[in-house]
Amino acid sequence: RSIGAGPMKLGLDLSGGVHFLMEVDTEAAIETRLRSMVSTFKTDLRKDKVRGVVQQRGSSIVAKFRSEELRDKASTLALENMPEMTRRKSSSGEEFTLVLELGEAAITQMEDEAVSQNLVTLRNRVNELGVSEPLVQRQGRSRIVIELPGVQDTAAAKRILGKTANLEFRLQARSDAASFEREGFPFEGGTAYLERDIIVTGEQVVGARAGFDENSRPQVNIDLSADGGQIMHRVTRHAVQRRMGVLFIERKTRKAGTTTDESGETIPVYEEYYDKRIINLATIQSALGAAFRITGLDSQAESSELALLLRAGALAAPMRFIEERTIGPSLGAENIALGVKSVVIGLCLVVLFMTLIYKVFGLAANIALAVNMVLIVAVMSILG
Repeated sequence: RSIGAGPMKLGLDLSGGVHFLMEVDTEAAIETRLRSMVSTFKTDLRKDKVRGVVQQRGSSIVAKFRSEELRDKASTLALENMPEMTRRKSSSGEEFTLVLELGEAAITQMEDEAVSQNLVTLRNRVNELGVSEPLVQRQGRSRIVIELPGVQDTAAAKRILGKTANLEFRLQARSDAASFEREGFPFEGGTAYLERDIIVTGEQVVGARAGFDENSRPQVNIDLSADGGQIMHRVTRHAVQRRMGVLFIERKTRKAGTTTDESGETIPVYEEYYDKRIINLATIQSALGAAFRITGLDSQAESSELALLLRAGALAAPMRFIEERTIGPSLGAENIALGVKSVVIGLCLVVLFMTLIYKVFGLAANIALAVNMVLIVAVMSILG
């Protein structure tokens, strides 16, 4: 302690724990980013009173206008707010079209940002788990390695790390909204339709605390970032007495069928899908700001886990487990014992050989060797 040294950190092979190799679904990240860009572009057009129809088609945004002047205004807005997108203009009769497309450089940057954000989010989630001396690092272009020493409950760790739970706040669609402007979700035994435009998502959440409302029902108190609070206020002040839905989105796996392997044995086939459900649909009584609450949760456990995931941050893209390995603590203890045994045997053999062959000089060399070992261990302890 006097020299600032501490216990050396043991690797996963010595302390036991779990090892995960996860891969980021970068295509889903780009899709989510495009949806957000479409929503932002629509907001910008409404703000500047540029009327038109905006839709997402694959990796492009297609906007149609009734005049060349409106299209040029929209093109200028796109250049100012979305410089990473290329612009292409066309016209047919009285219809003027603006197509915005992502270039290869922009796609690569978005993929890299998604992996980097997921890396930060996973580190935050590991910290929320309270694991000491974890390892979370990037491997290659789209993979992340996670090592959790001392953790033996792999199911709980996978549930927290791999959960792509996120929130979307959307206004309820008007009854006369076109089909491409709304999306239906099951709610209270029926179907509720929400606008496809997203107000804010879990990415704008900077604080989340589980608690109870005045009727002792579970809730989550939400704090948005400054930008998120401004967006929420700007949208809801024009939507008083309309209903806003809180959409809970989670990526899950389900059985899709069966197949036959080379030996003729039937094995199940699984597919991943997005489970989307409305957890709250309430009337906006007044303009909302950066702080509000979410109700309609089923249990305290659900509210606590949702708050944990929101505090740690939303994953920018879904992830799947590529590799999973568990090392028991007994194996780690055995590795430590074998390591100590090999060092002792090796040191004794060296001391015996040096003393028999070189006599006094060998004894001096042995003392130097012992001092060298002590110094190496001390330096390693200081460095951790």
